[in-house]
Amino acid sequence: MTAKEEFIKIYTDNISRKGSAELLEWIQKTDFFTAPASTKFHCACESGLVMHSVSVYNTLMEKHFDEETDNPESFAICALLHDLCKAQFYKVSTRNVKNEETGQWEKVPYYMVEDSFPYGHGEKSVFLIERFMRLKIDEAMAIRWHMGGFDDNSGYAISQAYDRYPLAVKLHLADLESTYLREKGTSSVRR
Repeated sequence: MTAKEEFIKIYTDNISRKGSAELLEWIQKTDFFTAPASTKFHCACESGLVMHSVSVYNTLMEKHFDEETDNPESFAICALLHDLCKAQFYKVSTRNVKNEETGQWEKVPYYMVEDSFPYGHGEKSVFLIERFMRLKIDEAMAIRWHMGGFDDNSGYAISQAYDRYPLAVKLHLADLESTYLREKGTSSVRR
């Protein structure tokens, strides 16, 4: 099963909220399933974004899901859509790199950011999701703060969000583990 097929199966099996079908239809019209997750770090490869989203879902479910207190739909929404802001965000370009074997300069592809809607990171994902489907407060907080201290403007609000909304802490931890431990070796833009 490809990462795209796994994403769609998890999404359709777990998310049934009003507007979810329309959101999935919109996602399929973007580059979400072919885009990278980053320019040069984790999953900086074709389809890296969907691979990362599925990895975060699997980590979140394996490490943090409690059947008595957690909601499977909320976990699927947060994990699969936390980086929706990266759809239509990257562009493939080329740059010159010296080939160490031949000593010749060669054009090689790389990903660059081309953000046509610079609304922030987590907050942009929340905004895009809510164009189609309402989020619960804990879901919005989790997606907004999934970057943790890596976000530009965290201040005291992040601490308050993590204190009040355990889902936000769980998503952040799953994102960290997926990015820095599970997705090693997925950083190649070459096709």
